[in-house]
Amino acid sequence: MLKDHCMTTKLKKSKRKSTKKVLHEARGNAAGIDVGAYEVFVAVPEDRDEENIRSFSTFTEDLQEMARWLKQCRIDTVAMESTGVYWIPVFQILEAYEIEVYLVNARHVKNAPGRKTDVLDCQWLQYLHSVGLLSASFRPSANVVAIRTLLRHRENLIKSAASHIQHIQKSLTQMNLYLHNVISHITGTTGMAIIDAILSGEHDPKVLAKLRDYRIKADEETIAKSLVGDYKEEHLFTLKHSVDLYRYYGALIQECDREIESRLVTFETKREDEPKLNPVKKKTAGTNELTFDVQSHLYKIYGVDLTEIPGISGLGAHTIFTEIGLDIHKFKTVHHFTSWLGLSPNNKVSGGKVLSSKTSFSSNRVAKALRLAANALYNSKSYLGNYFRKMRSRLGAPKAITATAHKLARIVYSMLTNQTPYDESVFAVEELKSQEKLMKKLKNQASALGFTLVEAKTPESA
Repeated sequence: MLKDHCMTTKLKKSKRKSTKKVLHEARGNAAGIDVGAYEVFVAVPEDRDEENIRSFSTFTEDLQEMARWLKQCRIDTVAMESTGVYWIPVFQILEAYEIEVYLVNARHVKNAPGRKTDVLDCQWLQYLHSVGLLSASFRPSANVVAIRTLLRHRENLIKSAASHIQHIQKSLTQMNLYLHNVISHITGTTGMAIIDAILSGEHDPKVLAKLRDYRIKADEETIAKSLVGDYKEEHLFTLKHSVDLYRYYGALIQECDREIESRLVTFETKREDEPKLNPVKKKTAGTNELTFDVQSHLYKIYGVDLTEIPGISGLGAHTIFTEIGLDIHKFKTVHHFTSWLGLSPNNKVSGGKVLSSKTSFSSNRVAKALRLAANALYNSKSYLGNYFRKMRSRLGAPKAITATAHKLARIVYSMLTNQTPYDESVFAVEELKSQEKLMKKLKNQASALGFTLVEAKTPESA
């Protein structure tokens, strides 16, 4: 028995050695880079240079020198962590020198036990990359990345504008004016007209209430009552600054939209006809929607209209475009796509038992857009709306949103890969199966209680 055990141990060791040898041959020309704010540390294989670990400053000239050194060392692929925004200049320079860059998630790369230093980090990345244990993060093409940068900048502008709306409400509250409590949007037509009149010197509540738009539900008497307050000069001063800053950021957002549209026009188009506009979605569009017709642009670029999917708005479809890009085939299957989004169950199995099937944590912006689209289906009369409400009653709101977002992701992947428009009739078969399942369940319940279900006769059949 002891002899057999020793032979088994030797066999395992020999297999481990042979596997390690094969792994070492995966990428012989690989390097690892640890990126920092002031300098980067680079590790190459030991046989490429006497000094196989070097540090370079983050100035452009030094990064170009680093790229030339890597070329001299016959390096054709590099791995580095996506640390903040410091990796972007390094990535762009290495890409210009035609060096393949593997941008890896810092959470997926754990250092070896012991003290953590920049030198050890770059060595560890170089080793993992050389044996083929690292997978690159998805990054769309450069022209799509440019639009993605503008869209993310637009999100920051919207957040800044929203903070100034809060400042407007604070100034009104300090003057005991509660206009924001009787109208839904303080920055709408009625709200801004009344605020402009207040800043111009008009403080009569009845005169201000006459500026009410006919679509406002609150009557003039209620609005006039909310405008009786203490008009202090210092609060009027802060109110004016807040309104000016809000409008300034609004102008910046419109300028950003024009820049995004000008870049969308440069993409190659697959369709020349115009999409069928959805008047319901245009009516219920949020105030943060893009100010141009993004639906037509994306329809011509993708060849399909993603806004036909219930719940997905123009801004949501544009987020999908800027984060995924043009080539959806970079994701081999729909399972790879939903896994990248973090919407698939992350099964942890041990001893033949599933310990956990929760979805993994993800800050993916496409996943966030699909979750918002899923939550917007609460009052939808479509099949997806019925699916969301059914899952909500069964699993609760958070899990139902994730499940519906997963289904939306599968629909998006199918439309982009097959170039087919959204067709609600496809779900008729699923709806029929669901009804048959429900009918079987009701019959079993009735039979258990001693009853028999009889199909009701309609007036026509009678």
